[in-house]
Amino acid sequence: MQTTDIGYWSVPLAIVGGAIRVSTPFIFVSLGETITERAGRVNIGLEGILIFGAMSAYATAVLSNSPWLGVAAAGVSGIAAGLLHGWICKFPRVNDIAIGIALMLLGTGLAFFFGKAFIQPSAPRLPAISLGFWSDIPQLRTALDVNALFVVGAALALFLQWAFRNTRAGLILRIVGDSSDAARAMGIDPDRVRLLATAAGGGLAAIGGAYLSLYYPGSWNESISSGQGLMAVALVVFSRWNPLGCFAAALLFGGAGALGPALQSVGVTHGYYLFYAAPYALTLAIMIATSSPGRALAGAPCELSITR
Repeated sequence: MQTTDIGYWSVPLAIVGGAIRVSTPFIFVSLGETITERAGRVNIGLEGILIFGAMSAYATAVLSNSPWLGVAAAGVSGIAAGLLHGWICKFPRVNDIAIGIALMLLGTGLAFFFGKAFIQPSAPRLPAISLGFWSDIPQLRTALDVNALFVVGAALALFLQWAFRNTRAGLILRIVGDSSDAARAMGIDPDRVRLLATAAGGGLAAIGGAYLSLYYPGSWNESISSGQGLMAVALVVFSRWNPLGCFAAALLFGGAGALGPALQSVGVTHGYYLFYAAPYALTLAIMIATSSPGRALAGAPCELSITR
């Protein structure tokens, strides 16, 4: 057998490589939503922020010829959207779920409107780190091509895991998420903390969108997201608001998303397309498993609207 002929071993390799590629947007969106929900707010408008971030990144990269400027522009657009969401939600009797839906529609509509001029132009792609340079097997080299944003996402998950437990900012975030009254008694303004947390979450979600348009799949079109922003909300619940859990769950979702293409790559021509639905089926299963009325969501911030 030639070194380049690895047969069905290409399936797990393709799943590993696909998990790394597909999981990166999930990592950023879920970590952003973890910050937001730790402060006691839900932002399901992340789908719209993700799409608008993808468009902003692609348009900026086309105009500036710099993918990193595109990532920065996406982050700024996400922060602005998060600030808008947080500012509206501070008013009495405003439902953050309803505002999130409105933000999702607004972000999607604006992205489609401003992005039409950038469907055809080609933007520079984000660089990849080739960890498989030592191998002569093309499938292994491809599987071990890691984008720089994946590394940043992994480092960010580790940092947030530490920061939530060991920093003053993390303590304030958890206090606000668990009890607004306790936060006020300590001289903390819950509305300000939630505003900043929602802005940070929006910025990270938009960076996840930048990855989609500037690396994988590496183009801008109106169906680029495929519901990843909404699935990330379920992913946060599944990981119990734990940053490292979000990272692991994102890899799980990424592997599920890579299953269909992996089977197709080895010649499975019947039924492989059913596996393209694996991430959506997994999301549905997670929502059913975590929605039991007979038990509380372990680890959920007490002020979170989905727990009340």
